[in-house]
Amino acid sequence: MKLTTLMETLHIYQLTNSMEDITINKLEMDSRNIERGDLFICIPGYTVDGHDFAHMAEEKGAAAIIAERPLPVSIPVIVVNDSQRAMAKLANHFYHYPTQHMHLVGVTGTNGKTTTSYLLETIFQQDKKKTGLIGTIQMKINNEAFEVNNTTPDSLFLQKHFAQMVDSQVENAVMEVSSHALDLGRVHGCDYDVAVFTNISQDHLDFHKDMDDYVRAKSLLFSQLGNTYKQTPKYAVVNRDDAYYQTFIKSTAQEVITYGIEHECDIRAEQLQLGAKGTTFTLSTPVGSVEINSPLIGKFSVYNILAAASAAIVSNVSLDTIKKAMEQTSGVSGRFEPVLAGQDFGVIVDYAHTPDSLENVLQTIKQFANNKIHVVVGCGGDRDTTKRPLMAKVAVQYADNVILTSDNPRSEDPVSILQDMEAGIEGQAYQVVVNRRDAIELAITQASEDDVVLIAGKGHETYQEVHGERSHFDDREVARECIASKM
Repeated sequence: MKLTTLMETLHIYQLTNSMEDITINKLEMDSRNIERGDLFICIPGYTVDGHDFAHMAEEKGAAAIIAERPLPVSIPVIVVNDSQRAMAKLANHFYHYPTQHMHLVGVTGTNGKTTTSYLLETIFQQDKKKTGLIGTIQMKINNEAFEVNNTTPDSLFLQKHFAQMVDSQVENAVMEVSSHALDLGRVHGCDYDVAVFTNISQDHLDFHKDMDDYVRAKSLLFSQLGNTYKQTPKYAVVNRDDAYYQTFIKSTAQEVITYGIEHECDIRAEQLQLGAKGTTFTLSTPVGSVEINSPLIGKFSVYNILAAASAAIVSNVSLDTIKKAMEQTSGVSGRFEPVLAGQDFGVIVDYAHTPDSLENVLQTIKQFANNKIHVVVGCGGDRDTTKRPLMAKVAVQYADNVILTSDNPRSEDPVSILQDMEAGIEGQAYQVVVNRRDAIELAITQASEDDVVLIAGKGHETYQEVHGERSHFDDREVARECIASKM
């Protein structure tokens, strides 16, 4: 695309050095990936500033640079007020506004984003649609999977890969949308058709100043859901049972569909029966009712099914298709995932890393556990410190045997993190084992017949980050090894 054509999307900028009608081959925000003819976009980051790599970009053949200040280079520099915002507009234009050519669902909330997204992908595939998915675990284009680094990547990554989805004839796409991404403008330019709110509980207060700020950031997905009715219909899907539901309803001009269990709402789970081997309920909707017999366990799983089903209904999917998809799904990697290795006690690995999600999982286990509950739990380093004592408090409230351990301490001292957790359970019985492998081994060693061991916090993750260095670590693999040693 010609640089002059690309620049038509920006109305306020200053140009340093002359700008010829150069052809731009691709857009890049990482100077290491620059090739001749690229446009380099300088993004100020938390640890590095893209402006510091302008010379490197020029040396590697960049045709021009987008920046927030003049730079001492000889190639054209387009100075804008906000390079992150400019990147979203430029990427959208460069890749021909890809999300306008597909049905896009965004899922936000504290817990349940990943499971809801995968359930919705399953429903769309059951409806014979070609699908795309961007989330915590991976990105998928139809059935091909790709690794991603953030829950919601930057706008350049998004628009580039949405364009790839369009090229692959994707019809329906689903993406997890984090509060960070919303606050930092990473999803600017994404044309959502449906926004889904799962729930709110304490998380990310290392980034947000308080819960009100966290909720405000989450609600941006709904306030950005278009503000006109002269277009393809757009819908807001909201959990009526969540205490913050009114904030999300008031944030959007679009039609609102509510779901829940406890309150009157549009789409509801009725005659709910929870069991150790699955869940049964009647899905009651404005377009009819249908019986759901799901292999997923727990009340929180029902909320995830309701969220996905609600988004599917406004996406014109039949109840029969939703029923078939929900009764065939086996769940999501690392979400309430059983480890079966011939042992006579249960072992479950779950991503629960907030007080609310840990409580949900432990409450579910308590419903079917026939003997003691053991929990291995930690808190991540360089993250919200205020939830650490709350996590420990939840653990001792529901489990018979609590083992506090490390969970990606990153640059922090693991012992210091554990001391923060201990502050919430003074006078309670618990054990502290700093090494996560040793903690898992101890829990499995101490487990007896019909006990349940919950290994919480990491779920699908396959690494442990200690002192800033990552090494391979998979809770499921470690659990199997420890079970084998015990047997």
